[in-house]
Amino acid sequence: MNPTVSIIMGSTSDLPILKKAADFLNQMEVPFEMNALSAHRTPSEVEAFARGAEGRGIKVIIAAAGMAAALPGVIAAMTPLPVIGIPINSSLNGMDALYSIVQMPPGISVATMGINGGLNAAVMAVQILSLSDPELAKRFNAYRSTLSQKIVSANEELKTLKYDFKVD
Repeated sequence: MNPTVSIIMGSTSDLPILKKAADFLNQMEVPFEMNALSAHRTPSEVEAFARGAEGRGIKVIIAAAGMAAALPGVIAAMTPLPVIGIPINSSLNGMDALYSIVQMPPGISVATMGINGGLNAAVMAVQILSLSDPELAKRFNAYRSTLSQKIVSANEELKTLKYDFKVD
C-alpha cells in the first residue's frame, strides 16, 4: 500500500497537532506517511521530497510549521500537488505562522487552515481525494452525518437543563 497523503511537520514538537490529522486519515482508511522536514534546517531534503512526491503517488500534502512557517510555501513552490498548510502556534499566538502561510504569491497557492487546525487539514485532504474515490466519499459522508447528529443530541440535552428564568 502506497501513501496518498503526506504529512510533513517542521519539527516533531508539532506532532500533537498533526496526530489529529493522522488519526482522521486513519479513520477514513487513507494511506499516509509522516515526516519531519525543515525548510530552514534541511532545505535539500525538503526540495527532494517536494520534487519527488508526485512520482511516489502522493496526491495531497499536509505541511505544518510555526514561526516563519516557510515549509508549506516552499513545498508548494516545488510541486504541482495541492498543499494544505497548518500554522502552528509556537510564538506570537500563531499569527506569524498564519500570515506566512496564507500570504503566498500569485500562482503558488497553499490552502491554509486555522492555527493548529490539524483535523481540518485532514478533512480537506479527504474531501480532495473523495472527488476521485467513491468509496472514500461514502466513508466521508458517513462521518459528516455524525457531526450533525452530535449537535442534534446536544440540543436535546440542553432542553433538560433547568434554570429559574429559562423559558422552554
